[in-house]
Amino acid sequence: MDGVYGLLIAFSMYSKLPLPMVEWTKPRLKYVMCWFPAVGAACGGALWLWLWLAKRLGLDPAAAGLLGAGIPVLVTGGIHLDGFLDTLDARSSYGEREKKLEILKDPHAGAFAIIGACVYFLAYAGLLIQLYADGSRENLAAFFLVFPIERAFSGLSVASFPCAKTSGLAYAFADGAHRQSVRLSLFCWIGAGFLALFRLNGPLALLLLAAGGGFFGYYRRMCIKEFGGITGDLAGWFLQVFELGALAVITLYGRWAA
Repeated sequence: MDGVYGLLIAFSMYSKLPLPMVEWTKPRLKYVMCWFPAVGAACGGALWLWLWLAKRLGLDPAAAGLLGAGIPVLVTGGIHLDGFLDTLDARSSYGEREKKLEILKDPHAGAFAIIGACVYFLAYAGLLIQLYADGSRENLAAFFLVFPIERAFSGLSVASFPCAKTSGLAYAFADGAHRQSVRLSLFCWIGAGFLALFRLNGPLALLLLAAGGGFFGYYRRMCIKEFGGITGDLAGWFLQVFELGALAVITLYGRWAA
């Protein structure tokens, strides 16, 4: 039963979907990260539904892509984007570890966060417009699979990396997590996601696996070197950058293979 409660906590924390609220207890927190990729499946499903509807309505690719770029943020409430922006401010300070951690806690947005948000959404919308305009169902399906995969990697970092602080969401989930079960579950999500990608397009799956694995290694090194470990903001930064990078790989691969 704690596993089911973990599912509800995962959705209540990482999405704005209307689901029952349950009490956060330590036994229930053990299984939250096991269900984190399911939130990604909901994001990908919502985006898929929107692009299908846009096609049925005959919308221009620019309208479909620009509006579609906001769908994941609407589903999640921007929780990961908040971490992405905080991390941009912290890393752009080039300060010592303690200063960077203080910036992560600051609720105010700095100049680098605002600039980064503008650049991020311009790139995301432009790539999504091109992906939609190309009309490849295979490549669209590949992108939707990225959403649970990226969250599996992000959750794996929370369950595996040392924590930078002894407080905050990342610490609460990592401390309460049944690490072996969580890691096994997330590896299963990653394996299932890439197996589905291989069935869609083997070369593209290999490219995404190499790029994703390499970026995950860089992410671990960056977290430890610059912050002393993982935080919830850093996990959000990783998720957003992974998503944009995967979208770029899939879109450019589609143009190259056409």
